[in-house]
Amino acid sequence: MMFLETFAVGAFGCNCTVLADEGSKEAVIIDPGDDAEAILERVKRYDLRVKYLLHTHAHLDHIMGTKRVKQETSAEIRLHPGDDWLYQNLAMQCGMFGWNADLPLAVDAALEHGEVLAFGGHRLQVLHTPGHTPGSVCFEVEGEKPLLFSGDTLFARGIGRTDLWGGSYPQLLQSIHERLLTRAEETHVIPGHGPPTTLFDEKRKNPFLT
Repeated sequence: MMFLETFAVGAFGCNCTVLADEGSKEAVIIDPGDDAEAILERVKRYDLRVKYLLHTHAHLDHIMGTKRVKQETSAEIRLHPGDDWLYQNLAMQCGMFGWNADLPLAVDAALEHGEVLAFGGHRLQVLHTPGHTPGSVCFEVEGEKPLLFSGDTLFARGIGRTDLWGGSYPQLLQSIHERLLTRAEETHVIPGHGPPTTLFDEKRKNPFLT
């Protein structure tokens, strides 16, 4: 069985998810964007061993909690290399909002398109979906009920913005059509912000895709 809890963190309401194998207690955390104490409280409450800190991209609201969670759990920081420059410039990003930020810790290993990561008896696949940022990725969890973490690539009735560093509207649409909408329609989608959705609904109701 797999444990899943998604909750909004930080001023921008980034959806952070704790995924864990209930038997082994091995876990991954997707987008530890802020509120590290809230994330670590869940790790402690469920007695989890966090293996990976996975990032859909490196905008500040998806990485501000990473350093503290890494320090407390020793989990591997994983990020697509296309967003290394954004990650390393966390202080610059925060400075635009008048916030201070510590230097980020080093990324432990790059995420690669098609890579499969295991936690306990569960597996997830990395899908490189550039457009919102050059290194944006989504994560598809294998199982009887398909599950997709779409980051800021695809939202319920929306798509990610492309007017920030390295964004590309044509590339974003290409990523969605070629790497997300080709998957099973019943796939449940947890975006980087806002409510969950399904690929079935987005194919038919998302004004950017219909």
